[in-house]
Amino acid sequence: MSFVIRKIISSSKCPRPLAPYSQAVVADRTVYCSGVIGIDLNEPKLVAGGASAQAAKALEHLANLLNDAGSGIDKVVKTTVLLADMNDYAAVNDEYKRFFGNNFPARTCYAVSQLPLGAAVEIEAIGIVGDVKHETS
Repeated sequence: MSFVIRKIISSSKCPRPLAPYSQAVVADRTVYCSGVIGIDLNEPKLVAGGASAQAAKALEHLANLLNDAGSGIDKVVKTTVLLADMNDYAAVNDEYKRFFGNNFPARTCYAVSQLPLGAAVEIEAIGIVGDVKHETS
């Protein structure tokens, strides 16, 4: 019988979880990253500057988490973006475009009534671990 490896990822380069969840879990060759918000690394406090700054910090944390899981931003296949206010959509998109360049993963974006610590944005991702051959149609 063959087994699928399930590995819990805990990165010191990302803020500690605020609740009982893992930062990421690798199952076989897929990494599932929990939602990250734009908080300082050493304390649960949102970065100043609103949605744009929070999105940039959240994406920085996400990159660190993916790297520690053996993946990377170029191997992300799906993200989910949660916004506390859809009026921040354009500002968050600007940071998102800067972060991913032109190799965009599939994405869903929702407006929600509230995020942890009053955050403006939360971003989660699913990526691939290992070598990936990129193709376009």
